[in-house]
Order: sequence, then structure tokens, then C-alpha cells
Amino acid sequence: MVRALKNAAFRYKPEIIFLSETKKKKRYLEKIKMKMKMDESFYVEPVGIAGGLALWWTNNVNVDVLNAGKSFIDAKISFQEEEEYYMTFIYGPPYVDEKQQFWSSLSSLRTSNSEKWCIIGDLNIVAKPEEKQGGLPFDASQAK
Repeated sequence: MVRALKNAAFRYKPEIIFLSETKKKKRYLEKIKMKMKMDESFYVEPVGIAGGLALWWTNNVNVDVLNAGKSFIDAKISFQEEEEYYMTFIYGPPYVDEKQQFWSSLSSLRTSNSEKWCIIGDLNIVAKPEEKQGGLPFDASQAK
């Protein structure tokens, strides 16, 4: 997996990399970040062996992390001289009992702000049965 990430970074030369469900501590991820030639970082540590988020960026990007939780990193971002906008990097909770709180937190991030906003990541929501493979059966009440 690290080799594939390194190859993609070499080929596409991204200025921001977001990893979700890393299941790894900061110390391990910092070694990989250096291989990716990223300059800065922000981490949400995993809980046990679950979760974990990593956000890496180069010095060509200005990233101001505004808020973070176990399922998201919310930041204000600008590239060089371009205008600022907001990005929320997400790994939505896989457990039904955590989803309502997650959606409430997410919706409150931008309620008082009309700036540009981009959400990136995995919301862990299945909208229709065709998207689902394996595991528990499709639950239409969770697709709302």
C-alpha cells in the first residue's frame, strides 16, 4: 500500500494528501510522509486499531486546521496567491449509533459561513443497494 501511494505521489505530484482510516500512529506516518516529499502534516490518532486520519501538504499550500475530531479534519486552505476556501477531510463513522452526531457536527461547521467549501473523503453512507457488496443487508433508513 505504501508503494502504491509513493508511486501515485511521484506520478501526480499532489500538493495535499489525505489518508483515512490509517490505523497507524503519527510516528509511523511521519516516515511515510517524508517519502512522499510532503513538508507539513496534521494527524488524528487512531483509537486502538480503528480510525486515524493524516493530512499532508507541501509548502506551496497554506493550510490552517480549524477543527478536528475522530472522523474529520476541517481546514482553511489557499494555494499560493489564490483565494481561500474551506475543505473538510472525512472518514465518516461506520457505526449507525455514531452517524447522527457526525452529521450534526458536519452541518454545524459551515452554518455561519458562506465561503467555498469542499468535502473530501468517505462518508460511509450507502445511498442505494447497487453500491453495497457484502456485510449486512442494505438499510434504506441509513441512506436518507
